[in-house]
Amino acid sequence: MIPPRAQEGHAALIRSLDERGLLPPPWRQVWEKLPRHRFVPREIWRQGPERCEPVETDDDWCDLVSSDEPVVIQVDDGKEDGPGVATSSNSMPSMVAKMLGLLQVEHDDRVLEIGTASGHVAALLAERLGDRNVHSVEIDPLMAAMAAEHLRAIGCVPNLRLGDGEEGWPDKAPFDRLISTCSLRRVPYAFVEQVRPGGTIVAPLYRDFWSGALVQLTVQADGRAWGHFQGGASYMPMRSQRAAATVEVDSSTARSRSAGLDPEELLSLGFALYAGARLPGVWMQHTRTDGTVHVWARGEDGSATSTATGEDVWQYGPRDLWTEIEVVHREYVAIGRPDAGSFGLTVTPGGQHTWMHRPEAVVSPLRDGIYR
Repeated sequence: MIPPRAQEGHAALIRSLDERGLLPPPWRQVWEKLPRHRFVPREIWRQGPERCEPVETDDDWCDLVSSDEPVVIQVDDGKEDGPGVATSSNSMPSMVAKMLGLLQVEHDDRVLEIGTASGHVAALLAERLGDRNVHSVEIDPLMAAMAAEHLRAIGCVPNLRLGDGEEGWPDKAPFDRLISTCSLRRVPYAFVEQVRPGGTIVAPLYRDFWSGALVQLTVQADGRAWGHFQGGASYMPMRSQRAAATVEVDSSTARSRSAGLDPEELLSLGFALYAGARLPGVWMQHTRTDGTVHVWARGEDGSATSTATGEDVWQYGPRDLWTEIEVVHREYVAIGRPDAGSFGLTVTPGGQHTWMHRPEAVVSPLRDGIYR
């Protein structure tokens, strides 16, 4: 039995999403009928500073499930005694609503979802489009079984498949829409092949230099797919695309100098998209504590750099990464500090690339010369 506290929290969540313009009438009816708490198990976790922390009391469970926060539903791929790393979640409701809006579904559209997880998104889509039009792929057997149980409990029977979402579902293609609920380092070309020309792909990405951005792509008749970035988004990475182990940094190569650039300047998504294209293979992370921004960046060759607000910068390894970041930031300022919506992505059989303002204006790596 669902506690009244959760039911009341769901009603408040729906009002909040509606007031933010995220639930047009057809979707509001769907969300009202399918409260989030029906798709969340009793054992859940909240992301903490160092690791995921279990949610132990019923009241805390109700409050988290009713909030506009992600709910971790699996840690360490289901293995016991692990480090407490989140590996599956019921996503932040506002982000789910935003992605479903960007999907721009129409009556009887056939949709492929990558990453069934708890079954919540599959249920929302099936309620809107009909069970037969919704297909969902999940790689984790435990998550797939959980989703199937949640869906059966509400009488919902979309098409479910246990398998690697990177491959899509070729036997059921073509689809009108594709939504990925796991983040992608690269968009598999199989996704483009399995969506009809004119169809839409919505996916969160994580790439070099930035941790999460949402892209909306339209499949073209010539076999490409392209579209603009639609803001930030943070999701669990697709398992087959998880980041590889990093090269150890040689601390004996440490050298310092004045930073010359406030690390706060690096934190806009617009700059991150530009720098990620100009500096492929360079990853950046940051934290903010009591007004102080700490930034770390590393390269695939063991180069690294770190600094904090008001402090000198330290560089390690064969490259002067901070110097390269400064060069790219000067470029970014010179071209007018374009926001994230100015950038887009094109996916082809040969790979993918970032562009600015128009698909022809590719942002090329720094080693190939200045932006053209």
